[in-house]
Amino acid sequence: MITLLSGGTGTPKLLRGVRHHTDDQKINVVVNTAEDVWISGGHLSPDIDTVMYLFAGVLNTETWWGIAGYTFLTHKALLDLGADEYIAIGDRDRAVQIARGDLMNKGKTLTEATVILCRNMGIKAGVLPMTNSPVATMVRSSGEYIHFQEYWVRCRGSIPVDAVKRVPELPPPATEDAIKAITEADAVIIGPSNPVTSILPILECQGVREALREQYVIAISPFIGEAPFSGPAGELMKAKGFSPSSLGTWELYRDFLDLFVQDERDTVNVPGATRLDTMMTGEEKSRELAEGIFGLIEEHNG
Repeated sequence: MITLLSGGTGTPKLLRGVRHHTDDQKINVVVNTAEDVWISGGHLSPDIDTVMYLFAGVLNTETWWGIAGYTFLTHKALLDLGADEYIAIGDRDRAVQIARGDLMNKGKTLTEATVILCRNMGIKAGVLPMTNSPVATMVRSSGEYIHFQEYWVRCRGSIPVDAVKRVPELPPPATEDAIKAITEADAVIIGPSNPVTSILPILECQGVREALREQYVIAISPFIGEAPFSGPAGELMKAKGFSPSSLGTWELYRDFLDLFVQDERDTVNVPGATRLDTMMTGEEKSRELAEGIFGLIEEHNG
């Protein structure tokens, strides 16, 4: 079994390659839920949905969010009615959010709701929310905190970031399923997702770092120099007091990390790092990176 810690873009790109080297039944993915938000009556869980849609074969891999071939009829109708729906939700995507919200309103945990959705979508891999407790990433700009979704979608990531925090401040407990997926894996892979908003929320869950210290863990940097592959990772790393680079990422993970992978073109030097081509510009590049990582795991396992 292989377990990955995932956000919504970098790690799913790697997952696309991992699926060429092992069966879905042998993959568990512990997914960030700190970007979840209730909107227009549905429960939006963007990182979980991206992973589910990838395994279900319906993900729009042009944008790396939403379902391919999406329409926005309901979203447009809501805007016409005066609704403040600042996230454009596709119609089929909305159906998933409504179904999940209905399950949770009837008393199902997020994990239980995810299991039901995965079963109904024919997904064989384990898609595991990091926690069943509500938690949100909040971004402070000009002295005011807003939800990460507002920062990234409504404001398009264009406002200055002074600080990043999680609400509530008390770290939530990781789910039993998430901890089990880590402890029983042959190896754990931290994909090249945003360290601050995608991976740190998972690491902050009670029990996760302790479990990782007992495992063989490989992490892939999302940076080349000070430029992230995508998204606001650089700005958010600086707001957390870390260098927006592979070195800063390594420092976030170093207490449990066994092997760090950075791009072969990266000008930043990380002690003991392995160099691979981490630019997953297409499915073949994802497959090649996954092949290199599986080779490192096999080498470790002898």
